[in-house]
Amino acid sequence: MCAVLSSSAYIELINEMTVNEAIRRANAILPGRPAPDGQEDPRWQAIIAVGEFIRTDPEVVWAFVERWGKHANQDLRTAIATCLLEHLLEYHLDVILPRVERQVSRSKRFADTLGLCWKFGQAKTPRNAARLDRLLKKQHKLTRR
Repeated sequence: MCAVLSSSAYIELINEMTVNEAIRRANAILPGRPAPDGQEDPRWQAIIAVGEFIRTDPEVVWAFVERWGKHANQDLRTAIATCLLEHLLEYHLDVILPRVERQVSRSKRFADTLGLCWKFGQAKTPRNAARLDRLLKKQHKLTRR
């Protein structure tokens, strides 16, 4: 699960942002490089800010996930998975899952991103959890060839 923001000033800034502003700020520093161990990573913080709009603007957030969820940088994909994709599936599974299936079939990296997600909300129901597990199992078989 994604880390909780600790800075009240940063939370205040997020509250004043629009989804497009949050995405513009994130895109300006991505892909970037992971912060040294023990230091706050501005890339993760920017992705967390985008995540604040999952419930209200899932289409815009999905476009961001689609772009960065297949990037070569594993740490970046982990942030996309744990801060965005798993929560899109938590709240908007029926709309998002067919798109995820398409991306998984096109990109091993996106399949890896999905594999990093935990199941919450809608993704945790037995029917939906089974759908996600089948998708990951199918993709795992294809990528091992």
